[in-house]
Amino acid sequence: MQVVGYDSGMPALYVSTSDGIDTVSLEPGTELEFSLENRHCAGTLHDDTHISCSNERAPYCFDHQSTWVCAKCTGTCLKDEMDCYEDHAVYLAAFAPDVFKVGVTRLWRLETRLREQGADRAAHIRTMSDGRVAREYEAEIAQTLVDRVRVPTKIDGFGRDVDAERWDELCDEFDPLETFEFDYGFELSDAPLAETIATGTIRGIKGRVLVLDNAGTTYAVDMRNLVGYELEEGGTDRELQSSLGAFS
Repeated sequence: MQVVGYDSGMPALYVSTSDGIDTVSLEPGTELEFSLENRHCAGTLHDDTHISCSNERAPYCFDHQSTWVCAKCTGTCLKDEMDCYEDHAVYLAAFAPDVFKVGVTRLWRLETRLREQGADRAAHIRTMSDGRVAREYEAEIAQTLVDRVRVPTKIDGFGRDVDAERWDELCDEFDPLETFEFDYGFELSDAPLAETIATGTIRGIKGRVLVLDNAGTTYAVDMRNLVGYELEEGGTDRELQSSLGAFS
C-alpha cells in the first residue's frame, strides 16, 4: 500500500490498497509498525478512487503536482475570474520561541487554518470583505514579518515557549480582534529529532508534524515526507539517530 495523503484533523494517513482508499489512524497512543519502501509519485485522488503513477518524482511528479494559486496572491488576482467574495481574516501566528508570521484565510476556517500550521499562539487582526483586499494588507505587513515558516523551523521550537514579551509587543501594534493559544495534547521537554519513519508510539500531531516515540527517542515526522512511500507491515530496521536520553 502507498501513502497518498494525510489529514491532521482526523488524524490519519490515507493509503491506497488493492481494495481502494483506506486510512491508518494517527490517534495518540497508536502503535505504528511500518517500514518505508520505494517512494514514487502519489498520483491523484478522484471520486474516492486513487489513480496511481509510477513516475519517480515524489511526492508528486510534474503531471500531478498542484499549486493553490491564491497562495501566491498579493492583491492582484491570478485567476481568470476572481471568486473570493467572502469575509477573510488577516492573522498573526507565533511559533516558539520567536518566529512570527502574517497570513490570510477565509474567516470561517480561521482556527482550523491556524491548527493546520501548528501555531502556538495567534491573533486575528483584521476582517476584510474579500480575499483581494486581505492579501493586499497581508503584503504590507509581510514587508516586516515573514509570511511563510518552514517545517524544520517549527520543529526547532517544539518543547519551547513563545517569547511572550515580544509577542505581546507585536499584538499591541495591531489591537487584535481575538487572540488564541493552542494546546496539541502532548508536552515535550525539548525539540524532537526530525526523521522520516512510520514506526513508533504516537504522541500527537502539531500542524503537519507527527510526533512519535521509538526506542527511547522522540521523533518529528513531516507527514508530507511520507506521501508517496510504499508501506510494508513490520517496523523499520533502519538505524536511526538517537537522542541523548535514549542512553540514560
